[in-house]
Amino acid sequence: MAMALAATLSACAVGPDFHRPAVSTPARFNAERPTDRTVSAHVPGGNAQTLLHGGDIAADWWTLFRSPEITRLVETAIRDSPSLQAARETLTNARELVLAQEGTPFPSVSGSVARQRQEAPLTYEYGYQTPAGTFTGYNAQLSLSYTLDVWGGLRRAVEQAGAQAEYQRFELEQSYLTLTAGVVNSAILAASLQEQIDAQTQLIGFEQRQLDTVRRQFELGGATGTDVATQQAQVAQAQTVLVPLQTQLVQARDQLAAFLGRPPSEADIPAIDLDRLTLPETVPVSLPVALLSQRPDIRFQEAYLHQQTAALGVDIAKRLPQVTLQATVGSTAADIHQLFSPTNGLWSLLTQATQPIFDAGQLLHQQRAQAAAMRAAAAQWRDTVIKADQNVADILAALQNDAVNLQYALAGEQAGQRGLSLASLQYKLGGVSYLSVLTAEQTYQDAVITLVRARAARFTDTANLFQALGGGWWHRDDLPRPPPGLLSSPLP
Repeated sequence: MAMALAATLSACAVGPDFHRPAVSTPARFNAERPTDRTVSAHVPGGNAQTLLHGGDIAADWWTLFRSPEITRLVETAIRDSPSLQAARETLTNARELVLAQEGTPFPSVSGSVARQRQEAPLTYEYGYQTPAGTFTGYNAQLSLSYTLDVWGGLRRAVEQAGAQAEYQRFELEQSYLTLTAGVVNSAILAASLQEQIDAQTQLIGFEQRQLDTVRRQFELGGATGTDVATQQAQVAQAQTVLVPLQTQLVQARDQLAAFLGRPPSEADIPAIDLDRLTLPETVPVSLPVALLSQRPDIRFQEAYLHQQTAALGVDIAKRLPQVTLQATVGSTAADIHQLFSPTNGLWSLLTQATQPIFDAGQLLHQQRAQAAAMRAAAAQWRDTVIKADQNVADILAALQNDAVNLQYALAGEQAGQRGLSLASLQYKLGGVSYLSVLTAEQTYQDAVITLVRARAARFTDTANLFQALGGGWWHRDDLPRPPPGLLSSPLP
């Protein structure tokens, strides 16, 4: 009867069934629709970009920069990163725990064989003496235990473990995306810093030549000692700008080494030339609704909500009657040859139902606490969706503004170069004071650094957009397939 009841109720399970929460998805990311094509500037990395709305992202999106050095760094990081390896093993751990949990709704069977050697003492009873003796006994048993999943609590526990595996799966995807984007951005930063160092070194050389000119003019009476001291200070100031850039470059390369899973002294970090990077001319932009399936952070928050929903069903089931069947069959004998004789057989059958009656409200409050945890997880999921939309909108606006800013930076650098050339020439001819030259030098120095940073920003924000849109993980097939029975997430 108990098994018939279990079969009747096997299709139902207490607690809410999980569904992705309803959320409104906007038609576009930005309040004002950005243009589909950015402006361009006549400088390496200054080409216009076309935004392909609804386009798909390649799994190896970093190859779009057409840099063999960056591609090699990313591939090495994927292969050797300890953090990524830890995430892979954590996923394997979670999947194995699911397989273990999937066995709980089935009966458990155990067998035992025992030999007992016992000595009985000398006894007196009713005037008769029983001499001391040594006895040997043999026992063989087969035991079965089966908890009927009447309320679906065990199935909810399996569902909870499966959702935890899904959570770890997308934690791995997030680690993969963070690692690859981190390598690309650090490589671009290193290339930008090297370009700034080269530009600053050239400026220091110019400042030094300018100092030599001022000294000669001082010797000829065309300049004052103040002019010489001012130019010396200018050279020193330019050198103070160079040193922090060199420090930042070392730190960027050390960060790359960490991404590769190696100490800085053993990492082979290639030099990356900013001029040789290719800015992708076509940039795919997913639709806002696609983020729900593409962003790993949204997906693992969804899996976490699924986990909390299933846990609520487990807690509800704990408050209901638990039905257990236990059966034992075996044999016992004084001689091993008689162990399986029909006359020495034994068996037992126990059917037990347990219902919590009084626990001072512990189970009730645990259930209410889990319901609150489920609602909190739903709010966290919605918050993650909103922040994901914000993240993409910010980067799309940055892409547009980066292109415009690069135009201004290029114009500023060109104007600063002309201004410095004219000021230097006029100073040599006695047409302007040395203060004009000093001002022109500072203006040009700032313009050169600004231009390099503006060029790098276009590459960085393009990489950030690929990361914000999910990084194309759904096109990869390098993860082991989950064993049968595990929850698996469909591709977007």
